[in-house]
Amino acid sequence: MSQSTAQRMQELEQLLNRYNKEYYENDEPSVPDTEYDKLFRELQTLEKQNPDLKSKTSPTAKVGGKPLAKFNTVKHEVPMLSLDNAFSAEEFAAFSKRIGQKLDEGTQVTFCCEPKLDGAAVSLLYESGVLVRGATRGDGESGEDITENVKTIRNIPLKLKGDVPDRLEVRGEVVMPIGAFDRFNEKARQQGEKVFANPRNAAAGSLRQLDSRITAKRPLHFYAYSLGLVSEHTVLPDSHYERLQQLAEWGLPVNSEIERVDSVEGCDSYYEKILERRDSLNYDIDGVVFKVDTIALQEELGFVARAPRWAIARKFPAQEQLTTITGVDFQVGRTGAITPVARLKPVSVGGVTVSNATLHNADEIERLGVRIGDTVSIRRAGDVIPQVVSVLKEKRPDNTQEIAFPTRCPVCDSDVERIEGEAVARCSGGLYCAAQRKEAIKHFASRKAMDIDGLGDKLVDVLVEKDWVKSPADLYRLSKAELATLPRMAAKSAENLKNAITATRETTLARFLYALGIREVGEATAKALARHFKTFDAVQSASSEQLQEVPDVGTVVAEHIVRFFRESHNENVVKELREFVHWPEGEEAGDIQSDRLAGNTYVITGTLSTMTRDEAKQALEALGAKVSGSVSKKTTALIAGESAGSKLTKAQSLGLSILSEDELKELLGA
Repeated sequence: MSQSTAQRMQELEQLLNRYNKEYYENDEPSVPDTEYDKLFRELQTLEKQNPDLKSKTSPTAKVGGKPLAKFNTVKHEVPMLSLDNAFSAEEFAAFSKRIGQKLDEGTQVTFCCEPKLDGAAVSLLYESGVLVRGATRGDGESGEDITENVKTIRNIPLKLKGDVPDRLEVRGEVVMPIGAFDRFNEKARQQGEKVFANPRNAAAGSLRQLDSRITAKRPLHFYAYSLGLVSEHTVLPDSHYERLQQLAEWGLPVNSEIERVDSVEGCDSYYEKILERRDSLNYDIDGVVFKVDTIALQEELGFVARAPRWAIARKFPAQEQLTTITGVDFQVGRTGAITPVARLKPVSVGGVTVSNATLHNADEIERLGVRIGDTVSIRRAGDVIPQVVSVLKEKRPDNTQEIAFPTRCPVCDSDVERIEGEAVARCSGGLYCAAQRKEAIKHFASRKAMDIDGLGDKLVDVLVEKDWVKSPADLYRLSKAELATLPRMAAKSAENLKNAITATRETTLARFLYALGIREVGEATAKALARHFKTFDAVQSASSEQLQEVPDVGTVVAEHIVRFFRESHNENVVKELREFVHWPEGEEAGDIQSDRLAGNTYVITGTLSTMTRDEAKQALEALGAKVSGSVSKKTTALIAGESAGSKLTKAQSLGLSILSEDELKELLGA
């Protein structure tokens, strides 16, 4: 036998052992499952062809990784084995044929079909119906004691119902739902913390927390899929499917997608059905597990070295693959957020050809250490945009290039701003940038801004797409004749819209400031700015320090305002707008009549009988008060109308003053 074959087998062993450690022990795999499976199969083939070269410690003869030293070790009384895989209909047919060859001719075989959950396998031991131990699978023989952590998973019962065996070991999978996983990673990115490559690693990493309080905060779910140890003389159904139903009756969660079929054709149909529904499920699955349903037949079929002969996992097309980054583009979203998008050497992922993947933001590029020319693992799940999850730095060529994040907007050439503490960089040309144009105009025309009646979202889309409106100032240049040519816009409608636009030429400083769409400058902040500075020029020229003298304007909001007015493109649009829009001299502070209630914060809840809540809000703000939408310790008083709900309850729990409608009227008229 050639030396090269032995060397290749040794190389494969070393690689697979490394990947096993990354996957099972560190929860940080550097390659997708497809790459691992390909190498594993190559080693299996070489060992089959060259049995004399097979190592006694070959990864093909064991499961997972060794238990971590930081946890106590649990020896499984019944080994937790792995499953063989089938990657095609032909391989599954071969599995079925092997079963037929080992059983008596004419034996009827039914199968239990289960989604192959992509999570972390665990063992739960119950004694007298009470959960006494939880453990990871580990290497199949021994795992890690994670009892305190599994107790925090909400759908794992601490005590079972009904007449249960004295000792009962339940095997199952812990997963993190996809929605929860996405929210967890997004929050981690924003806070500069570790993000997980996929929900499976999030689940496994959560189970391995030394502090169970951390695990308790993670949204984990458990699904039972089999039994391990069961007390002697326990009578159980002679069917795997019925045993799962028994577990459900005892109070254990069992996946609702499990079915029983009576033929190989039924297995094929189940596979296609679950594959079609894969993207709509709120947990990751990477295939379907088929098990011979009759327990007596399972015992007759027995086991091979690391897996049962009576079960197989038929894998789905992979949602992770390796490819190469050929370049990076920077896309500008409708809110100005700049997202780096990697151009990829096209690769099929989950049956879809992928040529682009998101890199999220500058922090993610730095965290990954990714460069143009790198080999990367990309992940695609459902309709989610594919993302780069890891970099294979050992495959990095010498000619890679650093990814330079732009300092100018790639669409409008405005400054790119990134506020300290924020992960997202944004274009500062909000009123000018073509990528943000539709959203800027929709906001400008909205009810609490300029309140242009009849200018809805669809009409804004048409005006921008026709290139008639490039900035809010262009709205005032539209003629009735032009508007009348738009789809579903008759002469009368065009006239009404033109009149509505003209009516907004007279406004207030507060409305105008809010309409500009400056980041984090809401209606209340705009009014506070108008009240404090009196004139638009004073707001526009204010320094960050001067802006922070305004109540509720902190360093971040002040920085947004300064950057907005410092951008020359915005300055030009504002100058154009001021040719059309005016507010009466001496009334630049909006509708403020006095500052008698300045420094007070009120919350209005329930239904008022003599005024609307908006009218009450305007009346309070006219006296200098702030009106908030939520109750907190800073709230001066809650104004409670009829049918007041949770806000009233919270105000009472905080010991806040509660004002009736009559008391509000007294306050306003005092």
